[in-house]
Amino acid sequence: MDKSNKKVAVVAIGGNSLIKDSNHQAVEDQYEAAKETTTHIADMIEAGWDVAIGHGNGPQVGFILRRSEIAHKVEGMHEVPMDVCGADSQGAIGYALQQTLQNELYRRGIHKPVATVVTQVLVNRNDPAFKKPSKPIGGFMEEPEAKRRESEMGWDVVEDAGRGWRRVVPSPLPEEVVELETVQALINAGVVVITVGGGGIPVVDAGNGEYRGIAAVIDKDYASSLLAREIKADLLLISTAVEKVAINFGKPNQQWIDKMTLAEAKKYLEEGTHFAKGSMAPKIQAIIWFLEAGGKQAIITNPENIGRALKGETGTLIVP
Repeated sequence: MDKSNKKVAVVAIGGNSLIKDSNHQAVEDQYEAAKETTTHIADMIEAGWDVAIGHGNGPQVGFILRRSEIAHKVEGMHEVPMDVCGADSQGAIGYALQQTLQNELYRRGIHKPVATVVTQVLVNRNDPAFKKPSKPIGGFMEEPEAKRRESEMGWDVVEDAGRGWRRVVPSPLPEEVVELETVQALINAGVVVITVGGGGIPVVDAGNGEYRGIAAVIDKDYASSLLAREIKADLLLISTAVEKVAINFGKPNQQWIDKMTLAEAKKYLEEGTHFAKGSMAPKIQAIIWFLEAGGKQAIITNPENIGRALKGETGTLIVP
């Protein structure tokens, strides 16, 4: 196969983008949202891109954990560990993305296989994040229940903005995509790969060549950036809720950005006032790492504008 003309993109999809609002959280609703997103990814494929798809899983893992907690409390069922919840979400979300994309490609007469890889991502057990867990997960609890779990199960718990108590877990940086060779082989074979779902299942090196799952959450933009670097992708495209990136967001002097350089992105991020820590800042950081490692270009836009953004008509283009 001649790979000289292949263009490879990593597309990162937010887990929240599969949930339109509080009235559309059911599996069927998420499937329809996935269908909308994969229609736009099919546009990329039709334009000649080979694609690896990463996705978030925050709300979905929360649902899985909540079901587990309720089943344990009401029926005495065993609770599901965090790493297994991540694997469950990778399978379910991957299935929705895989099937809807397969159907759309078939409708267009494009023969392009699609596969989901349940993906582990190596993290360092000495990452500072493990000393300061900060990522809220799962349902809300009353204080006595939270304290019991803290004592008996070793959970880290915090009071969450007056709404109740929640478990918090670390959010370490990703260091290695364990299934990288498999993902690369599939891309080389022309397969659309859905991978690093939810940032990947966090695993640590047990010290004897073995991996073990650990209770943590990896930022999906960071994991998608790592994947893009490791497969030497031509493009990192982050699909999010806004059409373009803005500086001074929400302020009277807000300014939408069509294009910025790596130097400008680093400057804006360092200023610390433009990008929210829980939303846009990780996306900009992920792109900075990608471009610093030799990436050619990155785009941030919303799903419905992916096609237009690739043509330079909208979105925010970030270049070295």
